[in-house]
Amino acid sequence: MSGIAWHDLRAPELRALAEADAMVIIPVGSTEQHGPHLPVQVDARLAAEVANRAAARISEHRSVVVAPTVWCGLAEHHMGFGATITLDFATFHALIRCVCASLQRHGFRRLALLNGHGGNIKALDVIAGELKRELGVAVVSATYWTVESVARAFGEILDAQPGVAHACEAETSMMLALEPGLVDRDEMARVDGGRRGASASGGLYRFRGFDEMTESGVLGVPAAATADKGERLLAAAAEGVAEALLKEALWQT
Repeated sequence: MSGIAWHDLRAPELRALAEADAMVIIPVGSTEQHGPHLPVQVDARLAAEVANRAAARISEHRSVVVAPTVWCGLAEHHMGFGATITLDFATFHALIRCVCASLQRHGFRRLALLNGHGGNIKALDVIAGELKRELGVAVVSATYWTVESVARAFGEILDAQPGVAHACEAETSMMLALEPGLVDRDEMARVDGGRRGASASGGLYRFRGFDEMTESGVLGVPAAATADKGERLLAAAAEGVAEALLKEALWQT
């Protein structure tokens, strides 16, 4: 079976994948403002792209399928700029739970929540732990740019920043590689992605909206982005995520 996208497969094929103990990768993103130069689809689009590319690599070794992308997440911190659709935690938790419970009922026992939005990170870690206990199957969460090997590779590819920020050199590069017609290059070249106000918390957490941290809705240096960097970033992310998800110890329940 060559197909790896859930939406492209028929019910008998998906039942066969469950019987084959296929891994299910569930891309989780967000729909939110990404400054004046990028579309609001960025986090969902990139999570899906990394998931599909990683799954193509994984499929050389074991059965895998990529679920439809969860396009809405926890994005309250972007609401000040408009253009954002956010969930509260209870709704987000319930949505992820229902997706995973559906997969578990169909016989899938290896579920990977592959995240592409910073605001989802802490919540998905908690949800994954709760669902593992509730459903009795392996549920792992990963944010693609924080996977150890991916973070190292990104640091070597990027020129103006050490890693992923927001609507930055990294995200803009990947969107230039995937959806160049949706990137406003004039705005990309002139947008100020500097941080304003205090950024250090001394180990404490206090909610801050993005409109408190940046005038443009951007953190990072989108002017340094190129499509070539974007393709290299996507390849590194796919390789690192695939390698991590193929480790059998990760799935031992």
